[in-house]
Amino acid sequence: MTTMLALRAHRDASTLVLEDIPVPEPGPMDVVVRVASAGLAPGIMRLLKMGAFKHLPTTLGFEAAGTVAAVGSDATGVRIGDRVRAHTLLNCRTCIYCRTDRDMMCPQQSMMGYAAFNDSSMPLYDEYHNGVLAEYVRIPYWLVDPLPESVGFDIAAKVLTMGNAVRALKWAELPMGSTIVVTAATGAMGSATVKLAKHFGVADLILVGRHRDRLKAVAGLSGGIPTSVVALDELPDDWATTGALSGRLRELAPGGAHAVLDYVPDGPVTGQAMAGVATGGALVHMGGNMTPLQQSPMALMMNMWRFVGTRACTRNDALEVLRLLETGALTADELITHRFPLSDAMGAVDAVQRRDEPMWMPVINP
Repeated sequence: MTTMLALRAHRDASTLVLEDIPVPEPGPMDVVVRVASAGLAPGIMRLLKMGAFKHLPTTLGFEAAGTVAAVGSDATGVRIGDRVRAHTLLNCRTCIYCRTDRDMMCPQQSMMGYAAFNDSSMPLYDEYHNGVLAEYVRIPYWLVDPLPESVGFDIAAKVLTMGNAVRALKWAELPMGSTIVVTAATGAMGSATVKLAKHFGVADLILVGRHRDRLKAVAGLSGGIPTSVVALDELPDDWATTGALSGRLRELAPGGAHAVLDYVPDGPVTGQAMAGVATGGALVHMGGNMTPLQQSPMALMMNMWRFVGTRACTRNDALEVLRLLETGALTADELITHRFPLSDAMGAVDAVQRRDEPMWMPVINP
């Protein structure tokens, strides 16, 4: 095979295209992975419009698992036929952040098939900007993780999303028996957080989302943790300006939640949810919300609240998820709600944007 199908974005194009492009050849330090499963993220189109993709045209997608199809001459520890997951977060590996399990802070960090996080020179991203929504992907050999036989390709493709939830839970610094609020709970990050909550000592969950029926479905992932839901479409029509969400959260957790794990991409939910945090608690944000917070510095000081932003997980977070899956401590196959063939990638992206039905972690199978 000399060509492959890939989902591509072009400069100044308003739509994505499926096209045939050459199968990548490995450089000396590369492997080529035949993609068995690739994740879909709703933020792709938003970031494309924002100009976060520094190289166009490019192949999209940053979550994948498959089998090694080719190995570069200087690549070590990997063989043709190995089952692997691709860790597509690029970083320098030598800076203070990379050496202290904070590799998401590396100035070189970027995501294959997705976005770069600053405007400085980024040679790794220049070389490896093409992503995984294709039949094959070329990736540095040090960014593939062996995949245990007990872990299927579909759930392996979403390990990065679950790793992001692990990072958010870690940075919340939760006490045992904690109460947490999860916003945008019916999305991929929210559902992953609900699934992982019991591994972080969470005793009570409060889930925030648009629709009660979808929130109830996500509540079933909690492993028996008592769960309350707050449906935005059931709040008063003026909730966005009156603080009704904050009031509802305080009704459910009168002393305040120990943390809010916030994945909302826009609007007033983030600020109102922070008002429901207990003294000394934290709001961990990984939603890219550009709406200004309503809280004053005085409120942050008096309540001793922490606002923690995180843009990704670390490699160790992802490996921790893999270990949980391998040992059976975590079973997560039910998080995969939709599967699409690569030939229907355009329809899949449209479905993810519309979310007409519950959709936690959709994948594409080339």
